[in-house]
Amino acid sequence: MPSTNWTLPAFEASLTNPAPPAGVRPLLKALWHERRGDWTRAHEITQDIDSRDASWVHAYLHRREGDLANARYWYTHAGKRPQTGSLDDEWRTIVETLLTT
Repeated sequence: MPSTNWTLPAFEASLTNPAPPAGVRPLLKALWHERRGDWTRAHEITQDIDSRDASWVHAYLHRREGDLANARYWYTHAGKRPQTGSLDDEWRTIVETLLTT
């Protein structure tokens, strides 16, 4: 069951707000903060969650920062292949997945 009634376009539109949307799960808040330029806050949120989805977000964050070895480690924990495509596309894919699970 989806955890929110958000869509990707609505979530992206929320990036103009001063705070993340109320009621979204912590991993979505992490991705919101990262997209707004607060990588550190995103990482703080993510590293305290132990799940495959958190490992995926963690991998993305380290890939975004340029730490590819660390990213590969977290992709493995997430059960995913290391990504090499657009970071923006991966962000959108993760957000869409988290919005629907």
